[in-house]
This record gives sequence, C-alpha cells and structure tokens, in this order.
Amino acid sequence: MDWYVGHSRFSDPGAQSSWLDGAPRDLAALRRAASELVFHYWAYGDITRHGFPASRGKEIDLRYASDMFARLRELDPAPPGSPRSPVHRIVGCCRDFTLLFVSMARHHGIPARARVGFASYLVPGWYLDHVVAEVWSPDGWRLVEPQLSDDFGEVDLLDVPRDQFLVGADAWAAARSGDIEPARLVVSPDLDVPFLRGLPYARHNLVLDLAALNKQEMILWDVWGDLSDEAPLTPAAVARADELAEVLADADLEQLRVLFEAEDLRVPPVIRSVTPPGRRPVEVVLR
Repeated sequence: MDWYVGHSRFSDPGAQSSWLDGAPRDLAALRRAASELVFHYWAYGDITRHGFPASRGKEIDLRYASDMFARLRELDPAPPGSPRSPVHRIVGCCRDFTLLFVSMARHHGIPARARVGFASYLVPGWYLDHVVAEVWSPDGWRLVEPQLSDDFGEVDLLDVPRDQFLVGADAWAAARSGDIEPARLVVSPDLDVPFLRGLPYARHNLVLDLAALNKQEMILWDVWGDLSDEAPLTPAAVARADELAEVLADADLEQLRVLFEAEDLRVPPVIRSVTPPGRRPVEVVLR
C-alpha cells in the first residue's frame, strides 16, 4: 500500500507541508480536523447568510490541497485540529473534505485514497452523490467519512458500511441489476437536471472513482472524454460502463493502472469544468 502513502499532484500540500506537522496523527482526531476545514456551499444554502462575502464562492473551484491549505492558513494560522470558526474554513464540498483528509493522512504516512460514489445516509430514501476517504488498516480498506461532525449518529464515521456508501462500481452494478432504482441515484432530489441523476450520473461517478483510485482526485464537476451532459448514454456507453464496473469490483493496483490508461478514461492535460450553479463550462489546464 506504499503507493497510497505518496502524494498525488492534487493531495500534495507543497509549501504547506511543515504546517501539517501540527495536524493530529490519530485517525479519529484527523477525521474530526478535516470536518472543520470546509464550509459546504450547498448544505448550508446561501453562504452570505453565514458571514461569507459572495466573492468567496469561487473557493469551490480550488483544486489542489496546497492551495486549499494556503488559503486556510491565511484565514487562520492555527494548524488543522485547532478550533476554527466557520468563516475561517474554505467554501467547498464533500470532495474537498476528503482531499484534505487524504492529504493529511498521507503526510502522516497513512495509506489513504478518495472514493467517489453515493451515500444513503444523507437524505432518507435517496443515494446522494458523495465522496469519502478510504484508509488501509490491518483488516483491509475501510471507508472514512471526513465531512460529518462527530455527533452524526447514522453511521460509524470511521468505518462506513459498504451498503450505505456505494463506491462507483457498486452503485452502477446495483442500478443495472435493479437492486436500486436508478432514479434514486442523484446529486440532489430537488435538482431536476437529467445528467445529474440516474444512470448518466452513475457512469460519471464510476469514471471519477476510477480516477481517484489512480490518485487523480478530480473535482465533481470535472468532465473529460464523453463525460458530458451533452453526450447521450448510448448502448455502447452502457456496455463500456458494465465492463468497467465488473473489472473494478475485483481489480488490483496494476489492473487499475492499466484500465486507467484507456483513451476514453484517463485524465488528459486539459479538461472541462462545469461549475455550479451556473454550469458554464471552462477549460482547465491541469498542473
């Protein structure tokens, strides 16, 4: 698991590495610290109602942990794990809680990676688009929920059950087999955008999960290849996703790397990002 101790271009804290020496090493404390570094732009509604100027909404497009930690340090120089007021957190989403947790875990030598999928414990009756972490333990990989506070009582935040967080391949397979109604897989129950629910978005998260397993921790509104709301979910695309989910269900690291080299799956040097709420695509040149 040494590969997952090393940083990716996204998780590398860069110049903020020494700052993370003050972050907790205990897994529970590290998870708690991560939960206090981000203010979720969606969960709490209009950020200006919580003391944030509207201009800080652009923080949701922060892509690299080095930039996130630099901004956090600018807002409050106390290292992660110290008390931090909401306005001294970066504005972001589940991906950002997870990337910062993974970055701190790797910094402390803990094998960790991000997983993209759907959670059933956020809104009853629905599987919501979500990102959590996975850490290596003597018993194997276990899911860790970096976003929620300690008093969230629905799941064990340090060992989320696999039937309550479905990683990309499991969500796709469950929707295709009929174990889950595809319409229950959504970004939000109230968001009536066809691409952001059902099989089209399940395929999107399937590809993002493969990227995360290859230490490419993308922003959730990133698209490349034919991952686009303009591209129809053709029978060929469904068959390709079936194949991908089947391999991912039992793939080792070498298989993950080989699979990710396919032209239709690997992350290119230039991608598109479709930032909410306006959903206006922009080209992004990756570092």
